[in-house]
Amino acid sequence: MIDPRTPGPPRIDRSTFLRTSAGALLGSGLLLGTGSPAGAHDTSSRQSPEVTKIGDLTGPGLTTRFRMEATDLGIPVRTPDGRMLFVFGDSFETAIVGGGWWRSPTALYSTTTDLDAGVQWSGAVGGEAAEQLWHYDHDNPVFTTVLPSDVITIGETMYLHAMVNNGLGNVVWTEIWRSDDSGATWTHTDAHFDAHLHDGLFQLLTWAEGDDGYVYSTSFDRGRPIIMHRVPSVAIADPAAYEPWGHHDGAWDWGNPPTPILDGAFGEMCLRPLSGKWVLTWFDAGGYRIDGIIMDTPTSNLYTAHRRTLVHGGSWGHEDDSHVAQLYGGYIIPGSTLEELHLSVSQWNTDHDWPYKVMQHRIRGFAA
Repeated sequence: MIDPRTPGPPRIDRSTFLRTSAGALLGSGLLLGTGSPAGAHDTSSRQSPEVTKIGDLTGPGLTTRFRMEATDLGIPVRTPDGRMLFVFGDSFETAIVGGGWWRSPTALYSTTTDLDAGVQWSGAVGGEAAEQLWHYDHDNPVFTTVLPSDVITIGETMYLHAMVNNGLGNVVWTEIWRSDDSGATWTHTDAHFDAHLHDGLFQLLTWAEGDDGYVYSTSFDRGRPIIMHRVPSVAIADPAAYEPWGHHDGAWDWGNPPTPILDGAFGEMCLRPLSGKWVLTWFDAGGYRIDGIIMDTPTSNLYTAHRRTLVHGGSWGHEDDSHVAQLYGGYIIPGSTLEELHLSVSQWNTDHDWPYKVMQHRIRGFAA
């Protein structure tokens, strides 16, 4: 863990961060890993999935009662008691970035069973208003905000990996929190990871449970590849238990120094077992889109695995169901199948700081 008294790199604001990596495009319009360079996996000749925007999940009238009209991410997970919990990043009271009460992470519950009808909220962590999941002061001398990376349920316990940022994108360290009451309260596990671990490729992660916990990870700058680890599910909060996947002496094996499993400019990622397969979705910052891969196992060759573009980037004033201006995120909503994949997709107009919201999109034909 980095000594919090050591000054970090210069802080950058939220707008600057979103414009890095596919900056020109954005301005105009347990297993961890990253994506491929733009054009390295051309999907233009493949059958395009059918994409439908089910609706907005956050914003005025939708999350006003939780005092969080402006928010992003919305990382969903099934809770031990059977509900869904969506974990959000920087959240503000009114419909503009910086608008009033600032919290991160926040979370909302849903008991929705018919995803085609749209996710509806049944409550917030914290009561009537969505409280910050644990107490800290934003813009303190050590860091500015804490952002969720992914959340997982193992048995009766939920684990949340979070990135501590001194200016958005400048990770100071990462850590793991746990909840034993379906997300109502959170406590620190004492698990910390150095921001420079594995050349910075263990900052932003996604994880899912199979025989072990599998973890894909990358850096939090939207410009690097992904690497992979596995960890016994019972030891997910023990940093020493994470075992890298790497190529050495002509072969791939666990315990080798980590080797990128997919090159590219990766942003937010979501790895989940689904319908007997494994699915990875992510924001491809280099290609300005959300892509998805279907694989047999987390150790499958991601370069030859089934890959599709799920939601395309677009420009303001020229959006439709499958083209979203300044999109990012792309998390798999519980209840999805390969035939009907539902994603929570973020959008942020960095010129006006609104829209800054989360939407629900349905993808049919992903496996075709």
